[in-house]
Amino acid sequence: MKFSIKKDVILKELQLLQGIVEKRNTMPILANILINVSEDDIELIGTDLEVGIRTHFPAMIEKTGAITISGKKVFEIVRSLTEDQEIVFTEGKELIMEITSGQSEFRVLCLSKEDYPQVPEPKFEKGISLPLEKVKEMIDRVYYAITQEQRYYLNGALMIIKGNIIELVSTDGHRLAYTSISTEKIKLDKEIRGIVSKKTLSELRKFEDDNIEFDLDENNLFFRVKNRTMISRIIEGKFPNYEAVIPKGNPYILSFYREEIMDAVRRVSLLSTERSRGIKFNIEKNQTRLFSSNPEIGEARDRVDMEYDGEELEIGFNAQYLLDFLTNVKSEKVRFELKDENSAVLMRPEIEDDIKYIYVLMPMKI
Repeated sequence: MKFSIKKDVILKELQLLQGIVEKRNTMPILANILINVSEDDIELIGTDLEVGIRTHFPAMIEKTGAITISGKKVFEIVRSLTEDQEIVFTEGKELIMEITSGQSEFRVLCLSKEDYPQVPEPKFEKGISLPLEKVKEMIDRVYYAITQEQRYYLNGALMIIKGNIIELVSTDGHRLAYTSISTEKIKLDKEIRGIVSKKTLSELRKFEDDNIEFDLDENNLFFRVKNRTMISRIIEGKFPNYEAVIPKGNPYILSFYREEIMDAVRRVSLLSTERSRGIKFNIEKNQTRLFSSNPEIGEARDRVDMEYDGEELEIGFNAQYLLDFLTNVKSEKVRFELKDENSAVLMRPEIEDDIKYIYVLMPMKI
């Protein structure tokens, strides 16, 4: 194997793979990326067995071949080289990769391609195209409510594509985030449903283009933007019945200016207990008084004006869970829809844009 390439071309692809390659070294080969050099182009593959990326790009190819090399080290080497020099990659004897550029020379120990796990190759025959920027906005609105625990089905977001609707839902048992859009780019006869891992969603936010192609098989979801394809193993398990969790007909409606309530929550939470982050809302006619206390530090109070003409209520929340919603919603005003002090609260933007967004938060005892 031998090829030469400009630094900026390969560096972008190596950078993308850094989020994929395994860093815990449970299997040494997973810390490596596979370099496939064909007569036409270079293919780089990285995987941790749950999420993988394939990327293709042109280069000056002298000799074909394949080998695996440390994803972290080859990235650090390429990043350190000067901008204007060609970089030459040459497979030496006994699984050695020689990297040269100008006066710089590196010899890196590699592992055999035969030991590298198979990464599925998608066909993209369904012709499904999703609006990438909208999908990334949807990911932002559900990402923070994804947990990492033994119930694997909660370690990702449920993605549903039906008709011309795309939905994403996440929950950690204390709160639920739901978002959806309608798009003319898809028209499906059969519903598609699968749990997308948190790591996949994080990596998808790094892609850039107008659209992203989508496909799936029995075990994997596939996403393609230009020369890059992401492969994500579908998380097994049954996602909770999220529709049953979303409260309907909560009678008490609070309307806040988003920045006012967000700033007040931030201030009052400064003296909340670190473990619970609990703050109390005393809801009265056209105003809410906020309170927190920590026996070791002190207490904080604040007040926010808002539109409300219902019964007085006292309810507690985790401040961070509130801020996660308030920092991701885009509208000038937000609505809190309550039933009582012990039931789930429905939160949403006062005026919806083209992306529907609902947040359900369980109150806490303070």
